[in-house]
Amino acid sequence: QVQVVESGGGLVQAGGSLRLSCASSGRSFSNYPMGWFRQAPGKEREFVAAINYSGRSTYYADSVKGRFTISRDNAKNTVYLQMNSLKPEDTAVYYCAAGSYRGYIGDHYKTDLYDYWGQGTQVTVSS
Repeated sequence: QVQVVESGGGLVQAGGSLRLSCASSGRSFSNYPMGWFRQAPGKEREFVAAINYSGRSTYYADSVKGRFTISRDNAKNTVYLQMNSLKPEDTAVYYCAAGSYRGYIGDHYKTDLYDYWGQGTQVTVSS
């Protein structure tokens, strides 16, 4: 069983930065690819970024490419999402997820590849 807990959300002005963290329990963290998703009010949950188990491969949604960076520290059982140049349209609840699928990183936009989800952290970007 894996538990993931997000932190680091908050209120920031447009153009600002935030770093989200996702701490995971369990001894097998380094075996799990990890992903970040977000859900804005009235919208479906959407993929943001994914990272493979080693951290060597990453994948981003087009909407955040060049602005967001996903990384992980397996020694700390933590994955991060550095968000720069934030826009009001980035406002959403951000969720961290862990999955056992270790195939092509480009497949990790699919929510059904993830087995464990956190409760989410709110990010609000004011204009």
